[in-house]
Amino acid sequence: MAKKKEVTVEEKLRALYDLQLIDSRIDEIRNVSGELPLEVEDLEDEIAGLNTRLSNFAEDVSNLETDINNKKLLIEESKSLMKKYDEQQKKVRNNREFDSLSKEIEYQELEIQLAEKRIKEFSARIEQKNEVIATTKEKLAKQEEHLAHKRSELDDILKETEKEQKMLTEKSIEFSAAIDEHLLAAYKRIRNKVKNGLAVVSIERGASGGSFFTIPPQVQVEIATRKKITIDEYSGRILVDADLAREEKEKIDNLITS
Repeated sequence: MAKKKEVTVEEKLRALYDLQLIDSRIDEIRNVSGELPLEVEDLEDEIAGLNTRLSNFAEDVSNLETDINNKKLLIEESKSLMKKYDEQQKKVRNNREFDSLSKEIEYQELEIQLAEKRIKEFSARIEQKNEVIATTKEKLAKQEEHLAHKRSELDDILKETEKEQKMLTEKSIEFSAAIDEHLLAAYKRIRNKVKNGLAVVSIERGASGGSFFTIPPQVQVEIATRKKITIDEYSGRILVDADLAREEKEKIDNLITS
């Protein structure tokens, strides 16, 4: 049985830095879309809310129109009764019957007045709701136009980067598989803790990338030998020497552009 080849520290460092470069590029692509996905989602929610509001107002107007029609029918019924009572008054034989019919006519007149008052109130409410509906429709049209623009903008970005992001994601999985579990777990832990997602950085001008704290010359020499994994005591990141970083960056750049 063939003996499994032992992976050197240098190979581990190169694999880690390659993975970092790949993951950083994926982060860059995702950052290009920025807040757009959230903006699109918020606009979709707002438009759904406006449509619900319009639907409720339309239902209110429909109910008020039904109420108006019912009042109009009541008025017609009262007028019909008044006409009937008026005809009956012409045939009565005594004052008591005449007065009784007069009261019925007066009652129907009051019913008509009250119905007409309600019709005016309902009509005023319909007018108010129609004004709100018109304003809401204007806002809805603007937001739908805004959403269409944002969706188009997001779609363009996704189309431009879809192929590259897919390839990079596959490479990230491939490179992760080449790193032992404990080291990969440490990489992910550091990456999740730091703001910019940089878990592996190179030494730049005597300090770790993105840090102002100088690394002692002796430690820099040790890092350059690539004999052990070195963690920056200030930032908690894994350190690699500048030459290794430059070589791997060139390799990954060629991989991405090929």
